[in-house]
Amino acid sequence: MTTLVNPDDSPARQNEKLLRIADALMRRVELATDQGGADYSHFQRAVLLEAEVRARTAELEKTLALLNTSNAQLSEASAQAEAARKNLANAIETIQEGFALFSAEETLVQCNSRFGMHMPDIRENLVPGLSFEAYIAIISNSEHLELPDGKTPEIWARLRRRRHLEQHVNFIVAIRGDKWVQVSEHRMPDGGTVVMQTDVTEMILQERQEREKLLDDQARIIRATLDHINQGVCIFDRDQRLIGWNRRLAAIFSPPINLIRTGMRFDTLLGNFLEDLSFSAGQSEDRLLNWVRSPAPKSPLAMELRHRGSVHLDLFAQAMPDGGFVISFTDVTAEREAIEAMAVANESLERRVFERTLELEDALSEAERANASKNRFVAAASHDLLQPLSAAKLFTSVLSNDRSETGTVETARKIQNALQSIEMLIEALLEISKLDAGRVEVQVVDFSLDALLSSMWDEFDPAAKSKGLSITIEPCDEVVKSDPVYLRRILQNLIGNAIKYTDEGSVSVGVRAQDNSVRITVTDTGHGIPEAAQDQIFDEFVRLDSSKKDGIGLGLAIVERACRLLGHALSLKSVEGEGSCFEIAVERVRPTGT
Repeated sequence: MTTLVNPDDSPARQNEKLLRIADALMRRVELATDQGGADYSHFQRAVLLEAEVRARTAELEKTLALLNTSNAQLSEASAQAEAARKNLANAIETIQEGFALFSAEETLVQCNSRFGMHMPDIRENLVPGLSFEAYIAIISNSEHLELPDGKTPEIWARLRRRRHLEQHVNFIVAIRGDKWVQVSEHRMPDGGTVVMQTDVTEMILQERQEREKLLDDQARIIRATLDHINQGVCIFDRDQRLIGWNRRLAAIFSPPINLIRTGMRFDTLLGNFLEDLSFSAGQSEDRLLNWVRSPAPKSPLAMELRHRGSVHLDLFAQAMPDGGFVISFTDVTAEREAIEAMAVANESLERRVFERTLELEDALSEAERANASKNRFVAAASHDLLQPLSAAKLFTSVLSNDRSETGTVETARKIQNALQSIEMLIEALLEISKLDAGRVEVQVVDFSLDALLSSMWDEFDPAAKSKGLSITIEPCDEVVKSDPVYLRRILQNLIGNAIKYTDEGSVSVGVRAQDNSVRITVTDTGHGIPEAAQDQIFDEFVRLDSSKKDGIGLGLAIVERACRLLGHALSLKSVEGEGSCFEIAVERVRPTGT
């Protein structure tokens, strides 16, 4: 069948041909109007063909328009996808950590330049399409990977694959040159995997420094603790070699320097001292050696020894978790002698045995009984002791007035000072005895506190200035109820102590009135009192600073007893190295009408 146009032509070309055919047909109609109905039929057919061509042309133009629109949208989508890919790549690159994305098929999709940090020998292999299995293989064989002791690359790779099966995992990888990388791996909902690598070298090094510092501090604390405990201690490692001992051990045995040294085996060390040691009945050197040589775990061992026949020692040996062991020696000579003395006394006095047993079981009871005995003795003998001391003072005073010989005068002065010190001690003991025995008669009256505080200023200002200290005593118009003599004695002791134990700074006396009491504080910037010793300083003869030669350690004991006698609450706040604050609460007398 013959067609008017070629179907292979473009729609525009076909339309052009149809228009030309229609134009030719119209001209033929105009020129041959006289032809018959056959020509008219041809014309009608041409018109119909033209209408059909126009319809097909319109459809083709519409299809072409839709195709152009689709191409434009596809181009725009491709441009957006490329922009999104570039943005994603830029965003990944800005991440401070190493970043890699693996697909659900376990192949590398994308990674940034920091991924594989500290391993330059694997960087060229980290390209898209790399399988996770191949990634593990090149990592495990990298020359920069610091493998743990006993681990081969194959073992490391096997452990790495096992970790990869977990949903979320974090672990540290050591890199040669003291570097560390933390690897974080997270599974995504679509089955893909995100791997993050973070350089934690600085954190690990800082943690190591802190740990080493902590270990050094702990070693110093352990050494200080060992040197201050009352037992002699020696420590041996798992090979039975001496690795440390304390001062008390050296004090107990007093060994020559060549008989005890680090690295010495236990049996050698025991042999050096065996001549001076004797074991109690039923105990022997073999028992101790067998315990030391027995395998772990082993129960603690307790034994009794004598050193040079006179020093009683309790030996206690205990194993340590690392296979070493510790042996401690406690000097129990005093306890053993006391037990022996009590055994002798038991033959005649059952009551004394009971009292001695209580003394051994309860150190506090022993101290209280000793203190009560001292009080009774001082109270009874004070008069007889003070009388000859007063006479001696009189004679030395006459001797000091004889200036014929300088040496005699100086000797007399020294004798007088010594006797004055003895007199002060006896007076203090007498004061303590009276306070403890309840034989003090106090005169509680109402009096103005200002006069008493003013006298304190006059008394202690020269002493403070001689040490370069400033002393401040606040004026006060309060009236209190107390014994002025004993309250003065309390403040004298507190202010005197504050000046004595303050090398620089100030001493201040403050007054704060409350509803029913007046609180008097004595504050200094001195040495301060350790918390562990704050309960001991009110005991007799306690002086925390042994470098202070003056004083006998009874001032605060008198203060505590006097406050207790007068019913004045006494408290202490102190920080070692920063100073102390003593506070006394005295009953306040309110003015009439208030």
